Amino acid sequence: MVMPSMEVENSSQAEEIKLRANEAFKAHKYSQAIDLYTQAIELNSQNAVYWANRALAHTKLEEYGSAIQDASKAVEIDPKYSKGYYRRGAAYLAMGKFKEALKDFQQVKKICPNDPDATKKLKECEKAVMKLKFEEAISVPNSERHSVADSIDFRSIGTGPDSSSLTTLVTALAAAAVAMVVVMLVVGIAATTVATTVVAVVVVVIGACWWGGCTSGVFSRSHTVNLDVEPQYSGARIEGDVVTLDFVKRMMDDFRNQKCLHKRYAYQIVLQTREMLRALPSLVDINVPNNSHFTVCGDVHGQFYDLLNIFDLNGLPSEENPYLFNGDFVDRGSFSLEVILTLFAFKCMCPSAIYLARGNHESKSMNKIYGFEGEVRSKLSETFVELFAEVFCCLPLAHVINEKIFVVHGGLFSVDGVKLSDIRAIDRFCEPPEEGLMCELLWSDPQPYPGRGPSKRGVGLSFGVDVTKRFLQENNLDLVVRSHEVKDEGYEIEHDGKLITVFSAPNYCDQMGNKGAFIRFEAPDLKPNIVTFSAVPHPDVKPMAYANNFLRMFS
Repeated sequence: MVMPSMEVENSSQAEEIKLRANEAFKAHKYSQAIDLYTQAIELNSQNAVYWANRALAHTKLEEYGSAIQDASKAVEIDPKYSKGYYRRGAAYLAMGKFKEALKDFQQVKKICPNDPDATKKLKECEKAVMKLKFEEAISVPNSERHSVADSIDFRSIGTGPDSSSLTTLVTALAAAAVAMVVVMLVVGIAATTVATTVVAVVVVVIGACWWGGCTSGVFSRSHTVNLDVEPQYSGARIEGDVVTLDFVKRMMDDFRNQKCLHKRYAYQIVLQTREMLRALPSLVDINVPNNSHFTVCGDVHGQFYDLLNIFDLNGLPSEENPYLFNGDFVDRGSFSLEVILTLFAFKCMCPSAIYLARGNHESKSMNKIYGFEGEVRSKLSETFVELFAEVFCCLPLAHVINEKIFVVHGGLFSVDGVKLSDIRAIDRFCEPPEEGLMCELLWSDPQPYPGRGPSKRGVGLSFGVDVTKRFLQENNLDLVVRSHEVKDEGYEIEHDGKLITVFSAPNYCDQMGNKGAFIRFEAPDLKPNIVTFSAVPHPDVKPMAYANNFLRMFS
């Protein structure tokens, strides 16, 4: 039995530790804050504030599953503690679980009926749920959906017919006019009537073609008219169908100066990338010849200027300097469109210069919340939102380098015995499911102790060193490289050196203070050479600038 004096002493120590945890939180040292809140909880587990504060720190590290558990414990201890519901609702929201979030914000409003902030957030949550219900009501079953890519021809984007199209059009009209004149004269129609009829037909046909070119923007492939890009457009141009290094360099310079790429070329890049990705298996084998190198990058998350810095440090992608970008190219950072178009353009320029893997943020649900959808809609159009969603479903799920290094965005599996052939066999052309091999590849995380445990994110699972070693042994592999988690030094070596996490977005979201990293492998030994780097300045556009309005209220 704990004596009252000891309880008082423990409570006093817990309060002191909580204050230290609060200071760590303010300094953006969220892992340290979690450790300190944990110590306070061990001394006094019946204080709802400690659990709710730790929940908030978990949220900052995107550990939404752990945040929900801690916030639930807070409201279990004190059912009238509004911050417990508030923080659980925020975690549900971050996971896209709007209906669960709504219940918690309704409870906050019930406890604090006169709190204007609670009222505002409840209204925003109600809007989000209503929008979700509307989208569900009008959604089309997958079996009935038509590919938006199949309805797009980039050559039809412009202001009017190009010279070759116009020449063809004039030739056809001239031939038709001559034929009409001959027929009408043969049947004895007056010359003035003939002339009037020919002029009317020509005007109508030209007008119809011109109107279609000006208004549709995206033609059916069955009746395409090539259109010129506006002469006043001063940005990068693709000559013909070939994306060249000169074009990519010019495009990156334009992006660096916050200039836009013409929609015609954006369509061309995305559509050509789609065709290449569709042809790939779900698990791609990469061969690095002896005395050659290969670079693996982790999450970039829309930090375009840090991407440029990677290329400054390590060289542009080429056949002699190939890269693998391991998912999460977009979201959170507000230059996600520039990032994805740059990576896709290099893929078009030279398919073997760059490999791209899907991350958990290459999905509709994440893009809707964390900014990419809003950014694409703002900078391009709604059609591009749909197109990117399609193309993301074509991204491979994992890569194997020289039959020895397994590279995946998230991690390993809830069951033993998964073979590389099982990964190759995954039908990936869909939105990520909430369970199964595909989900776990995109979402899982390593844990420091053996076995398996629940995911701190609320999706996927946590897996230990024994799980990693068995997977490598069963598939005759040497190393797992994954991304998915921010690390203070940009990387972390775990599981007795058998697993490396690499994260390439320094000072993540302009607040984490972490370094970025990439890994260079030299064949034939494939020893990892890890390079770290710091964040570089970027224009004054805040992270999450295009994110869901409700989520920005909590950022």
